[in-house]
Amino acid sequence: MDAKAQITGFFDGTQADDRGRFLRDIQSWPDARLEAVHDFIQWMFPLTEPSPVNPSAPVLDRETMDAFHASPELRLALRASWMRMLDFYGFEISDGRVQRAANFAEKSEKWLYQNNHNHLRITRILKCLRLLGLEREAAAFFDCLAELYASEGVKPRPGITERTFEFWRAA
Repeated sequence: MDAKAQITGFFDGTQADDRGRFLRDIQSWPDARLEAVHDFIQWMFPLTEPSPVNPSAPVLDRETMDAFHASPELRLALRASWMRMLDFYGFEISDGRVQRAANFAEKSEKWLYQNNHNHLRITRILKCLRLLGLEREAAAFFDCLAELYASEGVKPRPGITERTFEFWRAA
């Protein structure tokens, strides 16, 4: 099956990933499972390059990206994945802006420290949103991350390194 069929089928709910999981099921996982499982993010937020962590995950091609740009339903499913991950990280949306949620301190304990694998996930999310037609959402997420990076910068050991932030900026 080609990448477009795999990815669009996964996002429209007609096809499972390579492990038999449907997008709607992954989106409903509890935070602990999202943290512990490492091979779902490549399906929820596909990119144009293969993943070394999950080489069986499909890779975006121009035809797939065009399908997302043409389909509000596919973008809506991608937005739902983004919203789930925002909640996982302790963020929420208010008036089109991404901001820290009331439970941010608690939720950020699992990812807001240097060299955490979630920083790579965030890079993937930002890139994917931009590639698949959710540029406004990517910009809102980046703006929130930039504010977080600035506030972390005053700490003796910031939770976000300059290198990580540069990856986010490039995404």
